[in-house]
Parts: sequence; structure tokens; C-alpha cells
Amino acid sequence: MKKTIMLIATTFLISYLHAQKIYVQGGVNLANISKDANGQTEKNNMLTTFNAGIMARFDIASPLQLETGLLLSGQGAKAETYWNNGNDYVKSKFNPLYIQLPVNGVINFPLNVNKSNGFFIHAGPYIAMGVGGKSKTEGKIAGISFSSEKDIKFNDDDPTTNQQEGAAYDRLKRFDYGVNLGAGLNLNKIIIKANYGLGLSKINSTQTNNSADDKNKYRTLSISLGIPLGK
Repeated sequence: MKKTIMLIATTFLISYLHAQKIYVQGGVNLANISKDANGQTEKNNMLTTFNAGIMARFDIASPLQLETGLLLSGQGAKAETYWNNGNDYVKSKFNPLYIQLPVNGVINFPLNVNKSNGFFIHAGPYIAMGVGGKSKTEGKIAGISFSSEKDIKFNDDDPTTNQQEGAAYDRLKRFDYGVNLGAGLNLNKIIIKANYGLGLSKINSTQTNNSADDKNKYRTLSISLGIPLGK
């Protein structure tokens, strides 16, 4: 895991040193997990969490840029079940945290001569590594209230192999990957963007066949604000 962290950090540092624009990003994630083989989600299961980190853009050839960075990104979902006219219930929240490395191609559409304002679209892959998170459950059954909170556990996967080392039913895969699609606005130096993260890896460590279907994969809509640093 230490080698993986160093590789991610080195990749970002190289990007930072050559970037035309560095910015701090923060925003809201509306996270969910696909519930069936077709990748559909249940709207009521959407969990509000966050994304925060540092991003960098550098020019390739106008109007194309490359965007990358490091983000701490919340994933997960929630569920609520009621019965007995709402007197009995169980509520649960599942909120793992990942360090995410996106690599997006950005196409800009300027709306003024100096190109300070305009809109853009972006798309590209991401990889992510689980670093923490919590799962919470609370409820009331037959008049008795209960609650519990647990740290989310990840397996000890080595990304250089085809195996899931340390797989267990109570552990998530350490590494996730997928595709980002989105659009946004360049307003002088500020960036406002919407992004949809389409996870391609099943999240449970015991599920090794990611291409079998699209069940149990992350689906995350993000709304974020970017503020420049220095440049």
C-alpha cells in the first residue's frame, strides 16, 4: 500500500509542477450504489457526502486541456425501512472514504476574447484507494431503540495481481476505478462543475468478476467549486 501511495503522490507532484492552473476543489457528493444488474440506483438511497482536494490543469492544444489531481471523496449509500405504521424502523448509512486520482480530458468553449469566461465538458478515467469511513445503523423495534457505528474495513489487495488478497464478506475492495463525465463553467478564475462518477468495479472484496453485471458499483453525482492557487 505504501508503494501505491507514493506512486499516486509522485504522479500528482509531477502534474503540479507542469500545470498552467492549480486550484483547490471542494463540493458535495450525492453518492449511491447500483442495486441491480443493469446498474440502476434507488433515489431514496442517495447519501450526501463530500469531495475536497487539489486539482491541476495544463494545456495540450487549444481548446483541449488535461486535468488531474488528488481528491478525498466520500462514497456510499443509505437505507431506511419502516413498518408497523412507522413505529418500528431501521436506518443505516454506509460512507467509505477514498483518495481519488482522476485524469480528465477537458474541452473548453470560451465566451469572450481573453477566454476567461466560458463553459467546458470533461471525461476520463479515475482510480481510487479506500482509506477509511464509517457505517452507522440505528432504529427502534418493539419500543426498544438501538444504534451502532463501525469503521469500514478494506482488504489488503495488491493491484499488480488478479487476486483479491485478504478478501472477506465484511471488507470492501481497497481499490476502485471508473469513468468520470461532466461539464461546468469557467468564471474568470473560478471553476464550477458537475461530475458523474460511474464506478466499474464491484465494491465487495469477494466479488472478483467486475464485468459480470453492474450491480454493487458506485454511482456518484458531484457539484464542486474550484478556487485557484497562485497562478
